[in-house]
Amino acid sequence: MTNDLVPTLEDVARAAKVSTATVSRCMNAPEKVNVETRSRVLSVVQQLGYSPNFGARALAVKRTNTIGAIIPTMDNAIFARGIQAFQETLREHGMTLLIASSSYREDLEAEQIRTLTARGADGFLLIGYQRSDDINQFLDNRGIPVLSAWVYDAGNPRLSIGFDNKKAMKDLAREVLNAGHTRIGVISAEQTSNDRARDRYLGIQEALLEVGLSPETLQLIETPYGIESGAVAFRKLMCLPERPTVVMCGNDVLAVGALREAKKIGINVPGDVSITGFDDIELASIADPALTTVHVPHTEMGRQAANMLVGMLNGDIQGQSIELSTSLCLRETLDKVPKD
Repeated sequence: MTNDLVPTLEDVARAAKVSTATVSRCMNAPEKVNVETRSRVLSVVQQLGYSPNFGARALAVKRTNTIGAIIPTMDNAIFARGIQAFQETLREHGMTLLIASSSYREDLEAEQIRTLTARGADGFLLIGYQRSDDINQFLDNRGIPVLSAWVYDAGNPRLSIGFDNKKAMKDLAREVLNAGHTRIGVISAEQTSNDRARDRYLGIQEALLEVGLSPETLQLIETPYGIESGAVAFRKLMCLPERPTVVMCGNDVLAVGALREAKKIGINVPGDVSITGFDDIELASIADPALTTVHVPHTEMGRQAANMLVGMLNGDIQGQSIELSTSLCLRETLDKVPKD
């Protein structure tokens, strides 16, 4: 073998003085090979720089052992813990993660789904339910297992693992109302292309209706997710003629931006205005003051999502969505409505 050629299975077998079948077992089922032989083969593998031809194996078994995950953003930590747990659990099953970011664009997500399908993705983890009938049909026609995460709706036929975004935000809104707040500002993601943001806003509206208040009194600003976006939106709310006494943010990133801006312009939190978030990412607990938010079980969701997708691929799971519980983290940024 010359140095400019890629080493093959046969090269490894020849150098290790074993059969190609033994090399293959060392790579794929090492527990079936005695320790001495396995050590010799793996030593040669390392010396030659051999890497298995997974493309050829995939053609033989019609599986690539890769899962595609498309998340809306990599700009902040919203999805980090869940995807990390997802990848670690896939690895335990001998599977590899291919990941892409759609920038909250439905058309880009569809393009990425088609691309990853062409590259042999065995299944997909997607965020939320919202996508076109065309792309759903594309996946259905190919029989590709798809699992939606960060959402749960018992009435939706799409298999999912996650939580009820509307209920979770409604629980937090009830706490806000119990603290005496009726002038509520909301900083949300753009809801047209984000079903999670839309449901969270609906949760706030339903909480108001429960106590006889009109949802029309909500002061809503829609903005892209980001600390700077949250800061700009918060300043706009504080410039209103009748500014809100609490600002409920669609996630912790927006809320931290609002907190930063409050400090910058001399507004005391929660003395002058309360602020809440959603997700309970690490930023929430280290913010100053610590952020009241909704805890989402990101790690558990990622771990169970991986197990579910593997089960779907193996035919062990037929269609049981899983609802995970959220909880309120009542910290320092929510207080009773300030007295005039």
